[in-house]
Amino acid sequence: MAKITYIEHDGTSHTIDCENGMTVMEGAIKNSIPGIDADCGGACACATCHVYVDGAWKDKTGSAEQMEEDMLDFAFDVRDGSRLSCQIKVSDEVDGLVVRLPEKQF
Repeated sequence: MAKITYIEHDGTSHTIDCENGMTVMEGAIKNSIPGIDADCGGACACATCHVYVDGAWKDKTGSAEQMEEDMLDFAFDVRDGSRLSCQIKVSDEVDGLVVRLPEKQF
């Protein structure tokens, strides 16, 4: 089990407990975190679960693989640390992870 904190663009913070083996996206959907739409259900095919991961967590969350990099091309306001939350696995190593959500674009 790991605590994950999601910070909305306006600064609203949500901290939840996620089971190991889930993805950061699945934890958000299960707990109705606003700003994570996950239109593709976690198939790495839509970029609607885009988050920003602080560089201090990069070693523990891993790097984006090619498929994720390709999908991030469709995300708004991609930065260093941009990841798709459907590609970040929850484990004891990411206990305390904080992800920030980009501003929603409609």
